[in-house]
Amino acid sequence: MHSSWVGCITFSVDGKHVLSGASDKMISAWAVPKDAWPESKAQVSANRNMANLEKSLWEEVLLDAQKVIDLNPLSHVGYRLKHTALHGAQRYDEAIEVLTVMLAKLDNAHDMQTRKLREQYVSPSKADGMIQKVINDQLDTAPLRLLDTTTGLLCDRETQINAFKTTAEYKQLFLSIMKHADLSREIIADAVAKYFGCVMLSHRWEGKEPLLQDIKDKVVYQLEATGGLRKLQLFCKKAREAGFHWAWVDSCCIDQNNNVELQKSLNSMFAWYYHAALTIVYLSDVPPSSKSGALAKSAWNTRGWTVPEFLAPRVILFYRQDWTLYLDNDSHNHKESVEIMHELEDATGVDARALVAFQPGMRDAREKLKWASTRITTVAEDIAYSLFGIFGIQLPILYGENKENALGRLLQEIVARSGDITALDWVGQPSTFNSCLPANISSYAAPPCALPSLSEDQIQMAISSLRHPVAVELALSFYDRLDNMSAARFANCRLHLPCIVHRVIEVRRRQDLAQETPFTYGVKADGLCDLLITTQEALVQFSWTRPTRQTFLLVRPWDRRLLELPDFGEQPAFDNDAEDMSDPGTPLDHSHRSARQERIDSERHSRALRLIVRLGQPFGAFLLAQQRGGEYKRIASDRDIIAQVKDIASVHNVTDIRTLEIL
Repeated sequence: MHSSWVGCITFSVDGKHVLSGASDKMISAWAVPKDAWPESKAQVSANRNMANLEKSLWEEVLLDAQKVIDLNPLSHVGYRLKHTALHGAQRYDEAIEVLTVMLAKLDNAHDMQTRKLREQYVSPSKADGMIQKVINDQLDTAPLRLLDTTTGLLCDRETQINAFKTTAEYKQLFLSIMKHADLSREIIADAVAKYFGCVMLSHRWEGKEPLLQDIKDKVVYQLEATGGLRKLQLFCKKAREAGFHWAWVDSCCIDQNNNVELQKSLNSMFAWYYHAALTIVYLSDVPPSSKSGALAKSAWNTRGWTVPEFLAPRVILFYRQDWTLYLDNDSHNHKESVEIMHELEDATGVDARALVAFQPGMRDAREKLKWASTRITTVAEDIAYSLFGIFGIQLPILYGENKENALGRLLQEIVARSGDITALDWVGQPSTFNSCLPANISSYAAPPCALPSLSEDQIQMAISSLRHPVAVELALSFYDRLDNMSAARFANCRLHLPCIVHRVIEVRRRQDLAQETPFTYGVKADGLCDLLITTQEALVQFSWTRPTRQTFLLVRPWDRRLLELPDFGEQPAFDNDAEDMSDPGTPLDHSHRSARQERIDSERHSRALRLIVRLGQPFGAFLLAQQRGGEYKRIASDRDIIAQVKDIASVHNVTDIRTLEIL
C-alpha cells in the first residue's frame, strides 16, 4: 500500500469515507472520524476514542495524501485529504496549517466550480474572531479571576483565554468553523460555555482565609493544607471532579486592596453566581452523616452575603463538614430536592418558589428586605451591599459610610425606581435597621397587621351604593387629581412623598396604661376613625380646645396601583376600531363612535368608583410631625398604624392631597 503508485484518492459521496487506490489497483476505504467533519452539536463534541483506535490507518492515509500533493502541488485535493488525515490522527495544529494552505489553493483556482467550493469555508482570522466574540460574551458575566482546577494557579482572563486556545476542544471548534461557514452560533456558545463554566463557593469566613496575595503565582495544591487553605484545596478538587476547569472563592479571587476591583466585584457578584455552572455551599459546622435539620441550624444561614448566594444560583449543591453531599443527596442540583428546599424555606423565610427560580428586581421590596433583616455581616455596611444584586441595582461601595447611610442609599434607589413606599417600613428585630436615614425607618415590636382584601363581589356591592351622578362626578375629579400626582422621590436628603393627608386634631396620652414607655396616645384626625398609637417618643398633647403650634398629620402614602391603570402598551379590545374617529362617515358611524365613547366613559367611571371603595378600606398610615423648616419628621411607632375613613361616601371630600417633604 505504500508503493509509489497512486491510483485514486477521493471521498465517498456521503463524505463518511476516504477512498484510496493502491498498487494492486484495489480500492481501500477508511471511515472519516465523527469529529473530522462535524455537522451538528453532537458531532462537535463527539468522543475522540474512535480516532485513537484508527490512528495507524490515518497515518497510511497521510502518506497517500502526500503523494497526491507531490503529483499535483497546485491542486487542493491532496491538501484536503491530508487535512482529514491529520484531523483524524488528532494532530490539530498541523491540520489547521494544511487547511489554511488548502484555502489558499481554492482562492487561486481559475475554474468557477472550485472557487465556489471556497464559499463553504471560513478564513482562520474570521474563525478566531467568531470564537473570541462568544468568549467575550461568556466572560462578561464571569469573575475577573478564576482558579484553574487542574494546575491550581490563579488566572486572569487573558490567561484563561490563552489556556483555552491550547486545548483540543478549541482546535476542534476552530476547524469546525473553518470548514462550515454556516456553523450555528449555538454550537460555538455551547463549546465555549462548557470550557469556561466555573464553580462558585458559598461559605462562612472562619479564622484566617487565604487572600489573593497568599496564593498569587503559587500552586494552591502545593501549599500547606491548614485552615482556609485546606478548604480552598478541597473545593478546587470537588470542582475538578465535577468536570469543571475553573473555580472561584471570594476571599482570594478578589484583590481586597484594589478599590476599583472591589467595587466592580461586589456589584457583579449576584450576576456571577447566577451565570455560574454550579455553586457549592460548604457547611463547615454540619457534621458528617447529619440528618435533616442540620442545614437550618448552620451558622451559614445567619450571614448576610449568603442570601444572594443561595438565591442567585440555578444549580447548587450543599456539602457537609467532611465534603460529603448533604443528606447523601447525589442529584445534580439540590434546588430540585423538595426536602432540602423545604428546610431552607423554613430556615430563611424565603418562599420555596423564590429559592428555586428567583428573579432580581424591585417587586415585593419589603419582603426582600425582611429576608436579610436578621442576618449579620463582619462589616456593618455589607448588610446593605449584599442586597444590591437582589434588587438588580448597582451603587457605589463606600466602606466607612456606616450601616445607616448604606441602607439609606439603598432605600432611596428602591423608592426612586419602584415608588414602593412600603420598602421604608418593614418587619425587623428591635435593633435591626433602626434609625436608617433618610425616612427614619422604624422597627416593630409586633408583626405587621394583615390588611383585609375585598372580593370582586364586595367591590361591586359597594360601588352600587355610590352610583348617583353627584358621587360619580366627585369620584372622577378625585381620581384625576390622584392620577396627576408625581411618584415618590428623594432629593437633597429628603423624601418627597405624595400623600392623602388627614390633619390631626387631638393627641391625648392614655393614663390608664401603667407602663411609662412606650407611650400610648389616643389620636383623632379629620375624616378618620379614632386611633391608638404606641411610640417611644413623648408627643405634645393637644386638642381642639387647647391647640398647639406644631402640626401633626396622619397620611396615606399614595400608591398609583390603586388607579388600576392598564400596563404600559396594553390597549382595551375596543381600541381596534380607533380609526373610526377620523372619518365622520354615515349616521351608523356616529352611532358606532358614540357606543365606543360610552364604553370608554363607563370604564373610567368604574375605575374612579373602585378607587373610592378601596380608599374606604383600612390602610397603613404614617404619623408625621412638622418641623421648624416646614418639612416633616416621621414618628416611629411600635406597631403598624392602621387607619380607616369614617364614611366611604365622604372619601372624595378629602381635599388635602399633596407631596410632603420628609426628613
